[in-house]
Parts: sequence; C-alpha cells; structure tokens
Amino acid sequence: MARADLLLALVQSGAGGDDLAFRRAAEALIAEENAKRHGVLASQLADALTRKRSSASSVTAMTRTGDGAALFHESEPSRRLTELVLSSVTRQSVTEFVEEHHRRDLLRSHGLEPRHRVLMTGPPGSGKTTLAEAIATEIAVPLLSVRYEGLIGSYLGETAARMDTLFAAVRIRPCVLFFDEFDVVAKERGDIHETGEIKRVVSSLLLQVDRLPSHVIVVAATNHAELLDRAVWRRMQIRLELPQASRAGKVEWLRGWTARTGVDLGLSTRTVSDRLGDVSFAELEDFATDLQRRIVLEGFDADPSAIASRLLRVWAARAAPFDA
Repeated sequence: MARADLLLALVQSGAGGDDLAFRRAAEALIAEENAKRHGVLASQLADALTRKRSSASSVTAMTRTGDGAALFHESEPSRRLTELVLSSVTRQSVTEFVEEHHRRDLLRSHGLEPRHRVLMTGPPGSGKTTLAEAIATEIAVPLLSVRYEGLIGSYLGETAARMDTLFAAVRIRPCVLFFDEFDVVAKERGDIHETGEIKRVVSSLLLQVDRLPSHVIVVAATNHAELLDRAVWRRMQIRLELPQASRAGKVEWLRGWTARTGVDLGLSTRTVSDRLGDVSFAELEDFATDLQRRIVLEGFDADPSAIASRLLRVWAARAAPFDA
C-alpha cells in the first residue's frame, strides 16, 4: 500500500488546486510503486497522470516503449561509500544526503523534501564517477548515466527535444541520473563564442531540473567548473570538490583495497604510493587491478613482491598525458 504521507500530499494538492504539487506527489507515488516492482499499477497510474496533459500520448508511448533508454546507460551500482577516500567534510555531506533519502517520509510529514541535486568538481580521476555510483548504492536505486552521443543532436532544437525525452523517461522512477562532463550541456550562456543553440539547451536543462521530483537524484560532475553557467551553480543544493589524491589518501586507499580483496601488495602501501608518484585514484585502482590480475595468472608460485616491483617499473615508463 502506498505510504500515508504521499496519499495525504496527493489529496491536499488536488483539493487545493496546486497542479505542480499534485504532479510531484503523483510521480512520487508512481516511483514508490515502481520501486516495489508493482509494474502494472505504476503503469496504470502513469497513464492516468499523463492523460491530464496535452502531450499525454507521446509521453505515455515513450514510457511504455523505453524510447528514452538510448539517452542513458542503466547499471546496478555496487560501490560503497566506505570504500572511498573522502575528506571529512565531503563524507559528512554525502552521509547526511543519503540519510535524507532514507528518512524522506519523516521530512515529508513536516512538509519538506530531501535534497536531490548534487554537483561534483575536481580533476580527472579524483573519484567523481565512483562517488556517484556509491550514492546510488547507498540509496538503493539504479545509476542512469547520460549518453551524450544519443543526447546531442546536429539539427536546430534537436538536443533540447531529446533532453525533454530524457527527463520524461526518468521522472517517475527512483534513480540517480548522472551527468559526467556536465559542462557539455551546462556551459555559461554569456560566452560570446557559444551559439544560440547551447543557450537553448542550457535553458531547457534548467527548466527540466527545476521540475524533477526529489526521488530523481541529479548528480553532475565536471573537470571544468569555470565553464558552467552561473544559474546551474544556483540549482545545485550540494556542491562537492574532490581534489587530486594526496599521499596520505593513496596510502589509505591501498590499505582499504588490500583489506577488501585480501591481495598482498608485496610491498608496503607507502612504498607503492611513493613509487607510483602523481597518480589519481582511478589510476591507483588500475594499478591494483593489474597487480591482482598478474597474481591470479601466475598462480600459487606467484611472488607478490616481484610482481609489484615489475609493474612499478612498467608504470614508471608509461607515457605522460601531454608527452610529445
């Protein structure tokens, strides 16, 4: 049975003639039924809701056939927040955010909604994508990663239209909608070098984000925060900066990895961290996975110390990103 707080919000908004509040309450109710795998009821409720709008037929058809699926990749997240190396401030912010969604019924009983818009900035490999996955894991919802090859069109108005389809496809299901490289679709509209098309795309994006119910969690990540439109910054309720991995952070990550996997690095975590040098958390995971792979392939006679030393020499000889 649907939760009392959602039914109460639905009746109150309907009786009061608040169409936006009614729609959000109805979408939250549909999302709850989807989460409980009550697909038939969720579909019937979605049909009833979309018939109220002039665009009902197109939205309903899209919802049934999954036309929006080409615009995102859906995955079941597995990363846990405990696996990540985060600053105390970032960890606290994310923990409180997750708690809001676990206790959203309490918030709604007081007329409040959990926050659902997160912006992450930081250099490549600093853990933005991994943190988005961990948020989805902790809240127990699927991770929907936006596919720009399906979203970006070459004709006038095509991208904004596809964006409308994307948001219509996800708004009645609990999920984390992840925009990596967010600056692709959220650039500063005041940039004189940008065309009118990107301005229309950003305007459409902002409108859609404002209309999303709280069970759709938008997580946006960018390596170029300076390119984002100022209005995008204002929409984001939580802003997290993920810096490059420090020496202490890399040592902490390696210790956590060996504890989870039971794989012997062969060398101390400090030695491995120092010899790898200036690498990101993503590269650190690549190295650890390379090591585990070689240990498995070399079997019972594998010497972790020798394997680690050999791999460290290979990594030291790798080409840098900007080598000529």
